[in-house]
Amino acid sequence: MESKTRPPKKRNVQSIKPVPENAFSNKQLNLFQDFLVNSDRESEALSNAIDLWDSIPRYSISRKKEDELRLPGGFLPARKVDFKYRGRNYIAQIRPARIDIRDKNGNYTGDTIEHYPSAREELIEHTLRKLATESFSGFYDAPDYRSGVSFTLHRLRTELAKHGHSMTYNGIVEGLEILHYSYLAVIDAESDPNDPNMISQPYFPALAKVNRKKRAEDPEAKWFVQFHGLVTNSINHITYRQFNYQRLMKCNSQLARWIISQLVLKYTQASITNSFQINLSTIKRDSVLLDGYSRQRDALAALNEAWEEIKSLGAVSLVEKVEKRGVRGKLEDVVYTIFPTSEFAQEQKAANRRRRNAAESQLSDSPHEI
Repeated sequence: MESKTRPPKKRNVQSIKPVPENAFSNKQLNLFQDFLVNSDRESEALSNAIDLWDSIPRYSISRKKEDELRLPGGFLPARKVDFKYRGRNYIAQIRPARIDIRDKNGNYTGDTIEHYPSAREELIEHTLRKLATESFSGFYDAPDYRSGVSFTLHRLRTELAKHGHSMTYNGIVEGLEILHYSYLAVIDAESDPNDPNMISQPYFPALAKVNRKKRAEDPEAKWFVQFHGLVTNSINHITYRQFNYQRLMKCNSQLARWIISQLVLKYTQASITNSFQINLSTIKRDSVLLDGYSRQRDALAALNEAWEEIKSLGAVSLVEKVEKRGVRGKLEDVVYTIFPTSEFAQEQKAANRRRRNAAESQLSDSPHEI
């Protein structure tokens, strides 16, 4: 932590440019909010997985690992993480947020410390994306090419608690600040190294917050968050997929959540007669969530627990594994063959139909050339 020899500099949280009313209700946003379901109750269980964005290992550094990396003064190094997306190599560069420390009463102590976005922030982001699917909560502002959500802390906290992730108000506020002050750069590793393709933004580029006094006076005071540009791009190009959000939020394991997201995005033709394969090496490389284990057998045990959790939540019915061994029987890799439940297969079919319908609807609204 930084020494408290002088008060920390007052930092202004970047405010959001006023969002026009039509950004809360328009065709592109409606496509993002409308799910293919038989009833409104079914839609409560659904949210959107964001292609590319949800394949980036952006929450892969645990608080335990963070403590090991922490430097004097509370600083943390920028992290570079290699991953693959649709067969192409990328680098995620994560710069931590430096935030002011509060005491148990929520008052600033004068100290500061750095944090990477981790499991708590992942849950907050997933929940806000779910809230963005509610009418007049999410927004998509085409002229300024931005998207996001308006919400109350009470609504966010209630939604998290409903799925077994209770958090204090102070914890949620800290998580939001970490998401706002942390930077994520996504670099195409296969482009010209002297002129790489890159997008760099905070996880939440803009955050409009309500102070504690105003929150006490008006519990329904709205906060605003602007989503990362890759989320906006997905809304614009309809590269998202509806999925069972309630199942994801029931996961206790961060690794299980990552696997479910990948199955949703990649196992698009799921059926009880069509299996899906993924290697241990792929999971290790692209999730980065197994790097914290010093012994391979501990990493394998954690992965086996994640598979069991996914099975218990009704996404997968069977997981078969074949070990690949090299010299002297050393384990080199494991191939996992996954068979879905009929429920997951039906969910994926519905997601495919919904995406086709949305694409056709968008195409029908496009001007035709003469």
